[in-house]
Amino acid sequence: MSLSVPPETLALQRLYHWEATAPDRVTLSQPIGQGVVQDFTWRQVADQVRRMAAHLQAQGWEPGTKVAILSKNCAWWLMSDLAIWMAGYVSVPLYPTLAHDTVHQILVHSEAKACFIGKLDGWEGMKPGVPEGMHCISYPLSPSDAVRSYEGWDAICARSQPLQGQPTRAADELATLIYTSGTTGKPKGVMHTFGNFAWALGAGIQRIPMGENDRILSYLPLAHVVERVLVEHGWLRTGMHLFFAETLDTFTLDLQRARPTVFFSVPRLWVKFQQGIHHKMPESRLNLLLSIPFVGGLVRRKVQKALGLDQCRIAAGGAAPMPVALMQWYSKLGLHINEGYGMTENLAVSHITEPGKNQQGSVGPTYEGVEHRIDPVTGEIQMRSPAVMLGYYKEPVLSQEAFTADGWLRTGDKGHIDTQGHLHITGRVKDLFKTGKGKYVAPAPIEDMLGTHEAVEACVVTGANLGQPLGIVMINADAAAQAATAEGRARLEASLGQHLRGLNATLDPHEQLQCIVVVSTPWTVDNDLITPTFKVKRNRIEEVYAARYESWEESGKKVIWHDL
Repeated sequence: MSLSVPPETLALQRLYHWEATAPDRVTLSQPIGQGVVQDFTWRQVADQVRRMAAHLQAQGWEPGTKVAILSKNCAWWLMSDLAIWMAGYVSVPLYPTLAHDTVHQILVHSEAKACFIGKLDGWEGMKPGVPEGMHCISYPLSPSDAVRSYEGWDAICARSQPLQGQPTRAADELATLIYTSGTTGKPKGVMHTFGNFAWALGAGIQRIPMGENDRILSYLPLAHVVERVLVEHGWLRTGMHLFFAETLDTFTLDLQRARPTVFFSVPRLWVKFQQGIHHKMPESRLNLLLSIPFVGGLVRRKVQKALGLDQCRIAAGGAAPMPVALMQWYSKLGLHINEGYGMTENLAVSHITEPGKNQQGSVGPTYEGVEHRIDPVTGEIQMRSPAVMLGYYKEPVLSQEAFTADGWLRTGDKGHIDTQGHLHITGRVKDLFKTGKGKYVAPAPIEDMLGTHEAVEACVVTGANLGQPLGIVMINADAAAQAATAEGRARLEASLGQHLRGLNATLDPHEQLQCIVVVSTPWTVDNDLITPTFKVKRNRIEEVYAARYESWEESGKKVIWHDL
């Protein structure tokens, strides 16, 4: 589709706009430890970006050279990205939780000439993945080893003169390679232009209005497409105030400090919030209090304030299916979660429910300017918009396979569009499996229900060629602690058994689960069972557990305990 965006909406032009019109407004708040927060004004942001851009340009690399960013979210992450662009280069973000072999694969595949090594928890494990001799730059919050090994951001800015003028990049120029999180194989470098981002933000703000008075807490990886679009480019477009999270341990305090007006999270965290509230107040008591006039309002405000979301006017979720029951629970608390649907290949701007409307159970209508359709043969959701990728970097065959012959993006997801134009997602095209009885099972809807149990952290429904499907669940830390005693395990087993009976009562006979297999060994990025965005890798689950499926099925037990 043709791409036409006003030049003033492009990323660098937005930086120059705020530098000129709001130089002394605080726009970034970065915790630096021991309760201390460092604020950056637009003038300070632009000055540091200009100095780092001058340093990068001085390396003499040709325009379009790839420069990587390996860091957790922080102010310097954003300034690095802008400096890379201002210098005429292309940014390559990496998830801050990757194994060293994946770090190496991405840095080599992207042909990155340099890498910013930033705020990281597992740097020692990642360091072997950085090619010998690569030009690296550390941040003030980098691990001490990186600070010792590489020249630092502050030192470079102190000796570099700011790049002058207003260098710009055309809308059709490549801005970044966003490597997919790899649920189905090696990460692929999705190519997006500056115009793609500008168009996506324009469409996004029409549906989810944001402005310079908004506040957002940045904590999901900036290497992920949603955080990149909503946070980074939303910040540049609107001039809003961004706050950064310090650590997992301080997350509640970080939320309280930011009191965001716009808050996006993956379903897993929305579930954790819910479980935290239930630990403090049993669900039955909370429901009773919420049903009482006046008292219910006080309780809602108290819970919202405890979460740090009492100022939140737009709450959203995505990156994985949001169970309807979970969204209904938050609605009772006065937090109406808008569910979005998208993917790296379309900058996550595809569908989202409309604020103020009850469209739960769907992911809403398309954004303005997005087209969607369902393949009549496979049921696949297909879409097109001006925010769709150029293709996969150095992968012409995979790029061609990603599109239909008439130019629509293949999402790989199955779904249907209702009479109101709302999209309902029913699973993945390739996730369907056939049981030994010759019946097809779509696992995603069953997993949504299975995952509503408070002990379940993640789950997979599987069972190709078995008599009945089975569910594999990874329990959370609290449940694992409970299961450490015989009495606690018995209680948890009884609760899961009851959950299984209730779930099976809602399913067709061929979909009903034979059993639930409980694993307490965490599924992590390190053991390659989940992606950095907490999506379970089905192929790896099959590799690890498939040899035991038949014995589990034949055991006759409804709840089976298994440790790797």
